[in-house]
Amino acid sequence: MENKKFPGGRELLDAHDLLINQLGINYGAKVADLGCGTTGYFAFQAAQTVGDTGMVYVVDIQKVILKNIDNRAKMLGFNNIRTVWSNLEEYGATDINDATIDYACLINVLFQNKKPETILREAARMLRRGGKLLVIDWKQGRFPFGPVAEIKVTPERTRELAMGAGLKEMKEITAGKFHYGIIFEKI
Repeated sequence: MENKKFPGGRELLDAHDLLINQLGINYGAKVADLGCGTTGYFAFQAAQTVGDTGMVYVVDIQKVILKNIDNRAKMLGFNNIRTVWSNLEEYGATDINDATIDYACLINVLFQNKKPETILREAARMLRRGGKLLVIDWKQGRFPFGPVAEIKVTPERTRELAMGAGLKEMKEITAGKFHYGIIFEKI
């Protein structure tokens, strides 16, 4: 598959750097973009990287977003993207089998939900042993955009919840000026 550039937010988060250089997604991998967002920015980068033998599961609770991503994938010729409707706040609700995913991403998801502990458990459920989870969320502080401080999930809280979900921290990564990033591994 030829190398394509996908618009959608490189000014805040560089999907290629985060997914390939930091997380290590490779050809043939199975990836889940959990809470994919309106453009599927990370999902399309992952789909290009995993190639025809890999698979990217694009998961969101908003069906209209999934329909748009599905249409865009068909238009661009991506046959390795599967959209999955799910409420990640319900453990076991996602139509992805246990221990089948190599890499998962939660990008700007935890702050938007009332049950971040369940979301991390759901991500861990889908990961195979040794599978990696990239969590990126908003740093504390006041910025001209982004969520209010009261709903942000701190890196410390994310670590605590991830440990409770059966994940161990591999490393903290630089995710940009406004975000923190942590890579976890399923134990």
